[in-house]
Amino acid sequence: MTLLRVLLCILLASFASPAMAHKASDSYLVLSVKGQEVSGQWDIALRDIDFAIGLDANGDGELTWGEVSARHADITAWALGRLNVQRGGDCVLQVVEHLVDNHTDGAYAVLRLRGSCPSSTQALALNYRLLFDLDALHRGLLRLELDGVSHSAVLAPDTGVLKVQAGETSRLAQFGQYLVEGIWHIWIGFDHILFLLSLLLPAVLVHEARRWTGVGSFRAALTEVLWVVTAFTVAHSITLTLATLQIVSLPSRLVESAIAASVVLAAANNLWPMVERRRWLVAFSFGLIHGFGFASVLTELGLPKDALVLSLLGFNLGVETGQLAIVAGFLPLAYLLRNTALYRKGVFVGGSCFTLLVALVWLVERAFNLKLISA
Repeated sequence: MTLLRVLLCILLASFASPAMAHKASDSYLVLSVKGQEVSGQWDIALRDIDFAIGLDANGDGELTWGEVSARHADITAWALGRLNVQRGGDCVLQVVEHLVDNHTDGAYAVLRLRGSCPSSTQALALNYRLLFDLDALHRGLLRLELDGVSHSAVLAPDTGVLKVQAGETSRLAQFGQYLVEGIWHIWIGFDHILFLLSLLLPAVLVHEARRWTGVGSFRAALTEVLWVVTAFTVAHSITLTLATLQIVSLPSRLVESAIAASVVLAAANNLWPMVERRRWLVAFSFGLIHGFGFASVLTELGLPKDALVLSLLGFNLGVETGQLAIVAGFLPLAYLLRNTALYRKGVFVGGSCFTLLVALVWLVERAFNLKLISA
């Protein structure tokens, strides 16, 4: 690459948001309601609590147990002020124990809950508002057992108010929710998107005589894209299923580091072509790793087996729908611009360079548990 291209890459990378490197904000709420009695557990990321109310007393960027325990009363008030449960009136909830646990994306405060409701037979209503005023991307993953019947839901700003009838299973509604969440998670999964786009960028080009030129027909470009997307879909569907059903488990840092490495290699292959005609093999190989990344949303929730299979199917179809939407928006425009300098130098070279440098930052951060860029 020329010096100009290198400088362009550095300039583009400087605008990369560090938040793109990390898993979206989730909390995990497990409630058991039997008659009037309520028990449960609420896992909330310490980084989210710190962002909302400030836990780092000495400002050194590291949270200690002492800093967290000193704010237990504040954490309780903040969290319970954003959760309302009703059954014949307001249920009175208390945090009876504070713990800390590790999830795939870091340390979480664990709030053990106890409470009681006025009625033992009426429908249960839940209003979840945690972090929505600060982060619209936040999601609450709910597992509810109401009088022995299991329910699950993804609580978002527009679905944070939930009403469940006693004995009602609502499997179709659950499927629809996870379908929507699958679409949402591919759209906010920046590392997955960049990997896919890195493989799609050369689909409208042909590498001949050490240079890239526009592909001859839209059919040829579409065929290449279908091979890539199908291979990626099959691969991550396999490992998404294996991981979610807890048949295979890999350490989170290994998975997240490997995902970052896949983005690095896919982008580097555009700049220095090594694999030119069988990019679907690259998509399949690294798609196996990406499937473990997708699975973290469902495995962390710990759904019962019958609900898990349905949620898995809906979530996976949602991911595929989100991917197809990206392809549908990308391919026609890329084909029209394929012979222009804007595409070949700006989008293809510049975009690949930007992706490479951003993914290198992710790789170092994830592999060595560092934070190279402050949020």
